[in-house]
Amino acid sequence: MSIAQRQQAGRTVPRDAGRRAVIAGTLGNILEWYDFAVYGFLVPSLAAAFFPKASHVAQLLFTFGVLGVGFVMRPVGSVVIGYYGDRAGRRAALTVTVGLMGFATVAIGLLPTYAAVGAWAPLLLTLARLAQGFSAGGEWGGAAAFLVEYAPDGRRGYVGSWQQFSVGGGLLLGSAIATLLAALLGPASMAAWGWRVPFLLGVLPAGFAAYFRARLRDTPQFEAVARQHAVSANPLREMAAEHRGALLTQFGLTIHNTISFYITLFYLPSWLTFEVKLPHSQSLAVSTIGLLLLVCVIPPLGALSDRIGRRPLLIASCAGFIAFCYPLYRLASGGQFAAVLFAQCMLVLMTALFTAGAPATFAELFPTRVRYSGLSVGYNTAVMIFGGFAPFIATWLIAVTGNTLAPTFYVIAGAAVTLLFVLRMHETAFIPLRS
Repeated sequence: MSIAQRQQAGRTVPRDAGRRAVIAGTLGNILEWYDFAVYGFLVPSLAAAFFPKASHVAQLLFTFGVLGVGFVMRPVGSVVIGYYGDRAGRRAALTVTVGLMGFATVAIGLLPTYAAVGAWAPLLLTLARLAQGFSAGGEWGGAAAFLVEYAPDGRRGYVGSWQQFSVGGGLLLGSAIATLLAALLGPASMAAWGWRVPFLLGVLPAGFAAYFRARLRDTPQFEAVARQHAVSANPLREMAAEHRGALLTQFGLTIHNTISFYITLFYLPSWLTFEVKLPHSQSLAVSTIGLLLLVCVIPPLGALSDRIGRRPLLIASCAGFIAFCYPLYRLASGGQFAAVLFAQCMLVLMTALFTAGAPATFAELFPTRVRYSGLSVGYNTAVMIFGGFAPFIATWLIAVTGNTLAPTFYVIAGAAVTLLFVLRMHETAFIPLRS
């Protein structure tokens, strides 16, 4: 599709439709990711509720293992929902993801514990996480494609960054609720029944998200492709045959993006609680403050990537983690709240440098006909391998080495690999979005 055709397609949409789409899409994504992320903030309570008390480390490994198993379904969801999104449209696919996510999240809140039903408890928990993972596999790429395809040239980094803002916002909402409950209820009540509350509240986010998404129209780019009868007959086959290089590049870029994100924002509260011996309420508070910082800096950094390009920010993030990840974790390991908070904020800032421009960067690698599939498959495959099991790997590294700072080696290695991909890629910020 030419630039003129894209502009003509855009004129069929009311002037403020793009703004409404960004607001509604962002709000829906916040609520979707709240449902998916709350599990990570309740690991200590879930470990006690769903697994036998053979040993503390075993409980953690099993709980993080179930967290990781949910990520195994993300590539499956990315294939199925990505295909549907490129064939039927972005809005239709995103409506499916939010309904499934809400159902699975509420189900976790209603599950019986290990004390009540024995081995059935972790099995049912695993099934619910698999459903969440399937939904999340189609969510990230779909939301990124939706927002970037509504953005004008020269603003894709900023508009696309709201996708990551909404992911951070969902995490922040989940962390804030978990922090509040931990402070109000105390460890005993949280372990007994308080952990259920954030999951049961998931019915509200799911309902709101479904409402807002039902009121959206599809992106001008996809509608133009559909009007021209140019929708891909088989987006997965087309992607594999014609866009393997883009798929590999996205996979390589996602390695650092997902490891730094999940270690910094998912695993760190548990590391602070169990390795640094910081009170769990303080660990959650540090995480919540870090997430608040993340959502504040992502849109400005997304806009900055439109001005100076994506590559400088991606390089700065990778280099920052290689140089400073170990010293910051060492500083946090002292257990002083101020030092822990400073370390977390620095790690969050370095994470934001990469993640702010990631949606636009990834979307710019693929044309409209296969963008949903391309964004979903490449990203979620890397997330499954390197991000979903990152807390499990970090816990295992500490167990086998006896070094509480061992998780930093995993983070540094991921940043080094991704840096090689960034140095080889072309700048995509200053060219029109491929159609």
